[in-house]
Amino acid sequence: MRIKFLSLIFLLLPIISSAQLRPESFKLEKEDLSKTLNSKGSTPLSNSISEIEITGDTVWIGTSRGLSYTADDGKNWTNYFGDDVFGTEGIYALTIYHGIIIAATGHTETGLGGESVPTGSGLRISTDGGVNWITVPQSVDNPGDSSITYGINQLRILPVTVKQQNVTYDIAVLNDTVYATSWAGGLRRASLQNLIDAPDKPWERVVLPPDYLDSIKPSDTLHFSVQPVAGAFGPEEYLNHVAFGVAVSDSGYIFVGTANGINKSTDGGTSWVKFNHQNQQNPISGNFITSLDYDNSTHTIWATTWPAIDAYAYNGVSASSDGGATWQVFLGGEKGHGFGFLQKGNQSNVMVATDNGLFRTTDNGRSWLLPGEIRQANSGNSIETSVFYSAAAKPVSALQSQIWLGSSNGLAMLDEGTTIWDGNWKVFLASQPLNSSANESYAMPNPYNPDFRNLRIKYFVNNSGSGVTIRILNFNMQIIRTLLQNAIRSSGENLESWDGKDENGTVVPNGVYFYTIEENNNFNSYGKIIVVR
Repeated sequence: MRIKFLSLIFLLLPIISSAQLRPESFKLEKEDLSKTLNSKGSTPLSNSISEIEITGDTVWIGTSRGLSYTADDGKNWTNYFGDDVFGTEGIYALTIYHGIIIAATGHTETGLGGESVPTGSGLRISTDGGVNWITVPQSVDNPGDSSITYGINQLRILPVTVKQQNVTYDIAVLNDTVYATSWAGGLRRASLQNLIDAPDKPWERVVLPPDYLDSIKPSDTLHFSVQPVAGAFGPEEYLNHVAFGVAVSDSGYIFVGTANGINKSTDGGTSWVKFNHQNQQNPISGNFITSLDYDNSTHTIWATTWPAIDAYAYNGVSASSDGGATWQVFLGGEKGHGFGFLQKGNQSNVMVATDNGLFRTTDNGRSWLLPGEIRQANSGNSIETSVFYSAAAKPVSALQSQIWLGSSNGLAMLDEGTTIWDGNWKVFLASQPLNSSANESYAMPNPYNPDFRNLRIKYFVNNSGSGVTIRILNFNMQIIRTLLQNAIRSSGENLESWDGKDENGTVVPNGVYFYTIEENNNFNSYGKIIVVR
């Protein structure tokens, strides 16, 4: 559906191009090769893990290929993909409230200029542990929805009548009310029971301050439009009406992250005060809030804060333990994506997933530790990327914890003892099974960008204890790298990694490359690799 004056995609172009605020599409990287749909299996169906939630013994993950869960520490997985409920949608947000599972779904479409446009497809809600699901359509407005009552004011609003650029990126529930941030759709709320009983019932739009106001309340006399960009309903554009993250506290506060800062409400989403890089003495590092989470054990709000349009802002992780009055900034320069918390004894552990690894602090941010190599001992499977999107953890006993990490290239679980990051790793990699009779092999991801991760080559070894040789060749069939030389490998499926470099340690240029695999000096298989940076 199109708005009568312009499509919403056109309306959002000023935000996307000039301010460079379009959300990173990290949640839906399509590199996964599994052909199994809506099934039980030994791994999830995707290696791009955007969301992790733990309830009891069950771990739920949101991926680029739908929703998955395990109830036995990853031995078996149930994957929702390709059925009538989830279709082929990816998961953009996931939360669990009193056992009720709420997942936001979406996909990308090709825009008018050929660009990929994130497109929302609503919520999927289960009240019985994932057996049955309710589909809630993406919230859109009627073209005539051009005003809203806020206290003593009648404000103009820009109706969001399409699903493009209207994606639910975060969900939080407070007192049985669901709050959803839907980018161009702003902040919306609905009764959880209404969503279950009447999924098609319209959501309520929530009014946030415009960019030039630091707070609003219903008794104020206000003159602004509720809209992220200029349009027929007003010449203004407000980045604070572009909502991305939402979190709630144990005291009933609501925090909403936008492209103009963090908004806080103490009265159920009616009145708001805004914190950003410009309006405080000890501010957040940047106004583009890509993730918000609340640590109930320390009463601290955490945010991944990127620069928006302020030249003096910077990437970092911002935290406040006094309700937003003052902020501390950690990990300056790091581009964060999500948080995880673990109460370990009397220590509150905070984990931050970033482009440069999974950082963890046990001392309120004074020091941060990375996990080092994440490799499963018995299989050799490893996480071949530094880009992490999600984390979650739970205590197993007084001496043991279970930590789950989601990356752009696989899922990992650590059985941790009393020492931080010390224990046994399990790595779950989605990949297409091989045809052993045909000595099948393949490379993933393909096309391959060495700037983001290592390439994996999956191949089949016929005889246990065989010596395996793997070489990388350029288009002229010249050997540029020998990955293995008569290395002993066990029979069955194996994985090897290539970092995109030649023998001199130089990243290879864009182009077509080949790999060859020999088993005991006899030809096994070969394949093609396309390098695109």
